[in-house]
Amino acid sequence: MATHTQEIERKWLVQDLPGLGDLKHEQILQGYLAISSDGSEIRIRRKGDKCFETVKSQGGLTRNELEVEISQDQFLALWPATEGRRLEKCRYTLTENGHQVELDVYQGLLEGLVVAEIEFESAEESRRFSPPTWFGCEVTNDKHYKNSCLALHGKCYVR
Repeated sequence: MATHTQEIERKWLVQDLPGLGDLKHEQILQGYLAISSDGSEIRIRRKGDKCFETVKSQGGLTRNELEVEISQDQFLALWPATEGRRLEKCRYTLTENGHQVELDVYQGLLEGLVVAEIEFESAEESRRFSPPTWFGCEVTNDKHYKNSCLALHGKCYVR
């Protein structure tokens, strides 16, 4: 079944990583089948034991997203087509100021990069959110920190 949503998400560059201890986490492998010059993208992702194909529109704070769960076999068949446009990360889930935070700790060529992301119900809710200091600087609208750019260009692209 496909889910079509409008994603309202802010992203921060984490400098002071909190203690992760026993936090819930999942390994994520992500590869891009297509990345358009306008910022729209088609990706596949294995998150834990589930796989997805996702189409995202261009955008910063707000993007349209269409996601379809695919089988492991479909993921493996498509994976070679993502060569040169991949990333790997460990995603931790925690709560901050009443919001679910996805804390992505990148691995491989992007090791050392950590970002915090929060999805909101509305743009107004996102504007009201006051991030804790450990989140660091906001990079929501900085294309250098979009996963598709990181997968395509690696750490050298990050400013």
